[in-house]
Amino acid sequence: MPIRPFAAALTLVVALLALPAAASAADFVFFKTPSGNIGCAFIDFHGRSLRCDLREITNRPPPRPASCEFDYGQAFGLTPRGRAHRLCVSDSVMDPSARTVRYGHSIRRFGIRCTSRRSGLRCVNRRGHGFALSRDAQRLF
Repeated sequence: MPIRPFAAALTLVVALLALPAAASAADFVFFKTPSGNIGCAFIDFHGRSLRCDLREITNRPPPRPASCEFDYGQAFGLTPRGRAHRLCVSDSVMDPSARTVRYGHSIRRFGIRCTSRRSGLRCVNRRGHGFALSRDAQRLF
């Protein structure tokens, strides 16, 4: 279930415009993997968190919970202290102009470190909770 680049960018713009006036571009730090299949945003608005979305997956995600009206299985969230979880979303943090974190490099914010590798993206908070994401598998720990 690939997301078309224009539709993803439009969704992101609409989502950002829908935020209260107090939110600004400084509240978001976007990045992506070199393949462009994983896009993330560190968010500093009503709490600090990380969200990562996958454009394409080859495995079957878990069933969508009854409480979720939107897309489920390809978006993941992590806070500085909590456990990682799948998100129910109606938007995307995929940004074609986001900074690319090259393979073998990391990006850190809020005590969360994300490392980009050819095998995928691994993000971990200070408590050791996080996720490992790739086209073929998504693991929360």
